[in-house]
Amino acid sequence: MEDILREGLKELGLTVSEDQLKDFRSYYTILEARSKVMNLTAIHGEADTARLHFLDCAALLTMEDFHGRSVIDVGTGAGFPGLPLRILEPQMELTLLDSLAKRVDFLSEVCEALGYADVTCLHARAEEASDLRESFDIALSRAVARLDLLSELCLPLVKVGGVFLAMKGPGCSEELEEARHAIEVLGGEPEVLTYAIPGTNLNHCVVRIRKVKETPEKYPRRWAKMQKTPI
Repeated sequence: MEDILREGLKELGLTVSEDQLKDFRSYYTILEARSKVMNLTAIHGEADTARLHFLDCAALLTMEDFHGRSVIDVGTGAGFPGLPLRILEPQMELTLLDSLAKRVDFLSEVCEALGYADVTCLHARAEEASDLRESFDIALSRAVARLDLLSELCLPLVKVGGVFLAMKGPGCSEELEEARHAIEVLGGEPEVLTYAIPGTNLNHCVVRIRKVKETPEKYPRRWAKMQKTPI
């Protein structure tokens, strides 16, 4: 796994220390152990985890400067993309948010094992976290929901001038067109960035949404309302 990470990060133009590689190893070990008793990830094994989780997430560091920034990972699940980014960029202020208590307990266990006392693991629903409104420089989300719904969950959390990075699969143009009106209403301006995952033939995209104005106070709405009547 370490060799895959070294080569893959080099291909992305990123550096990694031996201590950071040890943190990836510790994270992987806990993830594999806990995945045997709870639903954390469908991806298993050192090679696939290194490429399809760790390197996939690390690619965000080529698209945005995370140094000294406040970051929230919405619907983080097993910690993706937030924790791999925190391993590689320790000078970021990270909040991991998930609606399932068991996953938040897992994240707390990982952060304790890695000595990441500065990472906040928060059990909450994004649409109900009104105290976090417009608190972050960067919001992240990876494969949580359709982009129109994701934008309503995440853009209210971002400061004006900040960004929301939505990680998507190999094609996202149709989804972006569906969400374009919602993004505008919520105060965002989108662009699509593409990247290749090192060591694979996969190309993924990130919808990078710059927050250019405040989100209207009535958003976000309740989840059921979002699903029933998207913006």
